[in-house]
Amino acid sequence: MWRFEFREIPDKHVVLLQISPLSKAAYFEQTAARLQESDEKNAFIYIHGYNVTFEDAARRTAQMAYDLGFDGIPAFYSWPSHGSTPKYTFDEVNIQWAKSNVQQFLTHFLDESDADHVFLIAHSMGSRALTQAYLDAVNANPAIGSKVKEIILAAPDIDADIFKRDIAPALVEAGRPVTLHASSEDMALQASKAVHGGHPRAGDSGDHIVIISGIETIDATEIQTSFLGHSYYADERAVISDMFYLINQGLRAHERSGLKAVEHADGQYWMFRK
Repeated sequence: MWRFEFREIPDKHVVLLQISPLSKAAYFEQTAARLQESDEKNAFIYIHGYNVTFEDAARRTAQMAYDLGFDGIPAFYSWPSHGSTPKYTFDEVNIQWAKSNVQQFLTHFLDESDADHVFLIAHSMGSRALTQAYLDAVNANPAIGSKVKEIILAAPDIDADIFKRDIAPALVEAGRPVTLHASSEDMALQASKAVHGGHPRAGDSGDHIVIISGIETIDATEIQTSFLGHSYYADERAVISDMFYLINQGLRAHERSGLKAVEHADGQYWMFRK
């Protein structure tokens, strides 16, 4: 377990100041103390995607907590990504290897952290570990699943057919709300699609948008401006604002003013208003 510290500097960057190894017991003692400062005893756990170092994941976690005005504990699990664009297939091996460790961390956090409400957020390839780890954890100990307030899958780099057939039904059956952010302009997912023989990813929208009863799919295509369009979940004001109302006020998609409903042959999904 690691304790990490940040500070804000005038140009709004987040700087990693210190990394301190802690025993499991000390980690959860400090977590319990911090949770006493949270009115709702909230926490979120972030699982990063491919091509992300430990330091990058730490800064992203801190930035999300700051942007969301999050009242609670921000935590993240850093799996061993190579932090290198050409190492995509290496990262695929490592995320598969990390699933059981992610499950252990989720189980310990949900069971021992004293948090009453935990939001699970995964980006890109990290969604592969989070979804399976969460399902395995709650199957082994159903009681801990009640602490999960929301599961947010941002641009999930998962085979769309596998997600629809195997993962999504299990997530819905587990009974916790799920939000999926997708885009048809996500160049990183387009590259992943090419690597995987043209098979669409769960984070694609357009003709391949994933629409499943019990999961709120949000198409972010219209609002992205960032390079590659892959980090829109944390870079774009509209998405951050939408997540703010989802996490801080518990508003569902039909209650959030920045979204509009779209009817589709497979059901309903949501898009950001221009």
